[in-house]
Amino acid sequence: MPLHWDDESALVTGGAGFIGSFLVDELLDRGADVVVADDFSRGDLENIEHRMDDVTLRPVDLTTREGCERAVDGVEHVFHLAANVGGIHYIQRENVGGLTPSVLMNQHILEAASRADVDRFLFASSACIYRQEHEELNRFSEDQAIPANPHSTYGWAKILGEVACEAYHEDTDLSTGAVRIFNCYGPRESLDPASSHVIPSLCRKVIEEPDSGTIELFGDGTQERGFIYVTDLVDGLIRAMERKVDGEPVNLGNGSAVVSINDLAETIIDISGKDLSIEHDLSAPTGTDKYAADTSVMRAALDWEPSVSLEEGLERVYEWAETELETKQAAVANGGPTDG
Repeated sequence: MPLHWDDESALVTGGAGFIGSFLVDELLDRGADVVVADDFSRGDLENIEHRMDDVTLRPVDLTTREGCERAVDGVEHVFHLAANVGGIHYIQRENVGGLTPSVLMNQHILEAASRADVDRFLFASSACIYRQEHEELNRFSEDQAIPANPHSTYGWAKILGEVACEAYHEDTDLSTGAVRIFNCYGPRESLDPASSHVIPSLCRKVIEEPDSGTIELFGDGTQERGFIYVTDLVDGLIRAMERKVDGEPVNLGNGSAVVSINDLAETIIDISGKDLSIEHDLSAPTGTDKYAADTSVMRAALDWEPSVSLEEGLERVYEWAETELETKQAAVANGGPTDG
């Protein structure tokens, strides 16, 4: 049943992150009372500082029972976006780092939500639970997650989170759901060359290259992805909270915005107006080859589909990245910090 968000209380874990901060914005705009739980290990206060007077901020450690109990106190609905993807603290223990903190978070937040009589709980899962099956484009449907065989412990943490959500849905009064997110992009993503995803990475390369030059792509550029713009994803998250907390997972992506990395780079170059060529580093890692979401369940269950075209989304990200990099460049010129 659709929720009327006026005066509804909602917790967003990871609410200072890229996706989480856009979700916070939208929930506030719909009239919700919003609590943000974030330890700022990956999230950035800058992402929500424009709404600080409107949110309740709880800087807690969600890998602990006490942190999760503080986070859910007094809320009716939980959007659980927080996760650990490794990073510098796990450089020698990458597999453990991708698994253990997220499993602890998922278990503690579900138990805390159940004990606190939270009404609805939505878990942010990932397309990383699927595994490449054939060389042509893989259109992953929800039933292809089983038998499970993801590439990483991060994917296993998401699978275990889904299993836990289903268990709590069946055994407690907590209504749960899980959304498998496919390749979200938009402003506020990291532009750091060491950690950025493909779209902000390409935008940065094009912006920093002179009007006539070359950018480099990892692999041969024939990899294909289906991308969803962040405001569309947020609409889908809220729609799923309203209509799909039945214990079962659903894909959340844009099945029509499928593009090769070569075409993606060409589009960003066109947006820039520069005369750039593309070179390929065939020795570099390329990730999973070709995949996108089968969105048939999503469209039927949510009565919804994304509306932002890939070109429109890329234009927005390029303009944002240009402004961000200019601002950082000016700060460095004035003796301020840089992200590298």
